[in-house]
Amino acid sequence: MSLQDDLTTVRRNLNELVRSVERLEQDVARQAPAAPKPPGAGGPGRTAGMVDVPDTPYDSSLWTDSDDEGLGARDRRAP
Repeated sequence: MSLQDDLTTVRRNLNELVRSVERLEQDVARQAPAAPKPPGAGGPGRTAGMVDVPDTPYDSSLWTDSDDEGLGARDRRAP
């Protein structure tokens, strides 16, 4: 086979793959019931799975026992 024949075969197979995927997407869309959205997801200006993080600083009491959590002591340098 020549290079042109190989490219034609690849192009034909790729087009067939695209058509198969499109058919599969249509079949899945027809068979799958509409899944209910979780509360707070998908509202205006929101994306499902996203969590709003406030811009306010964290409470410093969250870090009082950070030495016990494997973060190292505050007054020492790492080796």
